[in-house]
Amino acid sequence: MPRLLAFSDDRVAAFEDLGVRAAAIAAAGPSVALVARLPLGSTDALASLAQRFVALAAPPMAAVLVTARMDVARAVGAHGVILRNDDLRVREVRSLDSTPSGRSPSTSSGQDAQDAKWVFRSVHTESEAEAAARDGADAIVVGTIWPTATHPSQPPAGTALLERVVSFGVPTYAIGGVTPGRVAEAKAAGAWGVAAIAALWDAAAPYRVAMEMMKPWMEMG
Repeated sequence: MPRLLAFSDDRVAAFEDLGVRAAAIAAAGPSVALVARLPLGSTDALASLAQRFVALAAPPMAAVLVTARMDVARAVGAHGVILRNDDLRVREVRSLDSTPSGRSPSTSSGQDAQDAKWVFRSVHTESEAEAAARDGADAIVVGTIWPTATHPSQPPAGTALLERVVSFGVPTYAIGGVTPGRVAEAKAAGAWGVAAIAALWDAAAPYRVAMEMMKPWMEMG
């Protein structure tokens, strides 16, 4: 399971050099995942972005996740989905995903079919995280942990929330205001990894920043 989630958004998807930046982040290898996310985009646009990520991530064996839509994830050969609060529940997605799609998710990504079964849940509260854990989420993405320009209306919860979510025993990612200077704090709170948008996609050297963000976990062994 990756240590770093590189979330995209509508702004990032419009970058003229998106492919260059996505490839640089994916070059960090299996410990990173590109996350196809388009809050304002259509399903077709999301599928197109996800398919592009899969093509760029395959050579270095990075992962690709899609927000909300497991059907899109399966169709393009991504590794799984990240569900939000207004999406289907984890158990419902797993039930739907048990129906054969007629295409192996490994076709595009070169990964095992089981890798396409990841179901993550994005949460903002302890109770949401507890419900995700009960539902059998493979991982939880919790935030907003630190102040962030991406979601300025959401007050930062701090690492105390992160620690409480980690206590449920599910691999947990910190999101919201994540920077290379804060990842050690996230790891100290028990996070499996971190998720970021601007810190990665806006960086002058995305690969270098991606490697720096994963460094605390790489040093574990």
